[in-house]
Amino acid sequence: MGSGQRLGRAFGWLWAAYGTSALGTWLAFGALPLIAIRVLDAGPAEVAALASVGAAVGAAVAVPLGPWVEFRRKRPVLIAMDLLRCAALLTVPAAFELGVLTFLQLLLVSVVVAAADITFRAASGAYLKTLLPAGDLLVANARFESTAWTTTIIGPPLGGAAIGLLGPVVTVAADAVSHLLSALGIRAIGGHEPRPGERPGDGARMRAGDLLDGWRYVLADAVLRPLFFNTVVFNGLVMAVQPLLAVLMLGRLGFAPWQYGLAFAVPSIAGLLGSRLAGPLVTRFGQREVLAGAGALRALWPVGLAFVGPGTGGLVLVMGVELGLIFCCGVFNPVQATCRLRLTAADRVARTLSAWAVTTKASTALLTAVWGVLGTLLGPRPAIALAGVLLLATPLLLPRRPPAPSAVEPPPV
Repeated sequence: MGSGQRLGRAFGWLWAAYGTSALGTWLAFGALPLIAIRVLDAGPAEVAALASVGAAVGAAVAVPLGPWVEFRRKRPVLIAMDLLRCAALLTVPAAFELGVLTFLQLLLVSVVVAAADITFRAASGAYLKTLLPAGDLLVANARFESTAWTTTIIGPPLGGAAIGLLGPVVTVAADAVSHLLSALGIRAIGGHEPRPGERPGDGARMRAGDLLDGWRYVLADAVLRPLFFNTVVFNGLVMAVQPLLAVLMLGRLGFAPWQYGLAFAVPSIAGLLGSRLAGPLVTRFGQREVLAGAGALRALWPVGLAFVGPGTGGLVLVMGVELGLIFCCGVFNPVQATCRLRLTAADRVARTLSAWAVTTKASTALLTAVWGVLGTLLGPRPAIALAGVLLLATPLLLPRRPPAPSAVEPPPV
C-alpha cells in the first residue's frame, strides 16, 4: 500500500481534475465576502449570511440530488457539476463589468456552488468505488487528502497576492476556469462507464421516501452511524470557532492579517505528512485502531486555542495547536473515507455520501451561527473554550467495534 502504487490512467485524470479544482477554490478563498465588502459595502450581517445561509440553502437544494445521481452514470454528473460551478462563478465578473452586481446574486452563486459541491462529492465517491478495487481505495483517498492539504498551503497565499494585484473578481474568474479544466480532465478519462441499476418501483420517478434513503442507510449501520455523528459534530465545532478566533486574533490581540494567514497555512504541511502515513499505519495497526487513535488525538488540540495570547508566543501556540490537529486529521480523513466507501453498497453510495455532506454542511452552518451568538454573549475566548471542551467528548461517538470482514474487503473470486 505504498504511496508510489500505480492506480491507472483513469484515476490519474480524476486526481488531476480534483487537484485543479481544489487549487482554484483555494485561490478564490474569501473572494466572495471580500467582493461583498469592497464592492457592495455589505455589513457584518450580510457577510455572515453569505457564508452560513448560502451553505445551508445549498445543502437543502442538494437533498433531492443524491437519489437523482444514484441511478445515473457518474462521469456525466461530475462534468455537469463542474460546468455548473464554472457558469455560476463566471456570472460574478460578468455582472461586475456590466455594473449590475448585487448582493442577492452573490448569495445565489454561493447557493448554487454549495449544492454543486455536495453533488460532485457524492458522485465522485460513487465513481471512485467503480473505478478502483477495494484494496486501492485507501491509497486513492490518501492522495486526495494530500492534494487537499497541498492546495491549502499554496492556494491562499497565491490567491491573496492575486487579490492584492488584480482584485477579488479576477480570482473568482480563476476559480471558474479551474472547474472548466476539471470538467475537461474528467472527460479525458474516456472508457465506458456501466449503467447503474434501475430505480426500484416506479422506475425513473422519484418518491418522497427516496430523499431519506441516504440517512436511513447510515443510521441503520452499526459502524457508519457513530462515524457519521462523530464527523458531523467534530467538523461543525471546529469550523464554528474559526470566525471567533479571527475576531480574537485580528481584533483584541492585534495580529496582522499576514500573521493570521501564516498561523494556518504553515501547519497544513502536517496534513501532507499525516495523509502519507495513513496507509502504512493501517497496514501496521489496523483500520479500527487508526480511526480510534487519530479520532481521539485530533479532539485534544482545539481547546488549546482558548489560551492564545498576543505576540510571538500566541502565534507559536496557534501554529502548534493547528499542527497537531491537522496532522491527526490528515491521518483520520482518508481512513474514514475509505471505511465509509467499503461499508456502503455500490447502489447506495451517492445517496449516502450526499446525506453525509448535506448534514455536515447544514450542521456547520447552524453551529457557526450558534457560536456567533455565544461569542457575543460570553466573549470569543470562553466560546472557543466551550467548543474545545465539547470536542473532547467526540471520541465517544467513534465506532466501538470493527466492521465485518465481508464489508471491508470483497470476497476473493
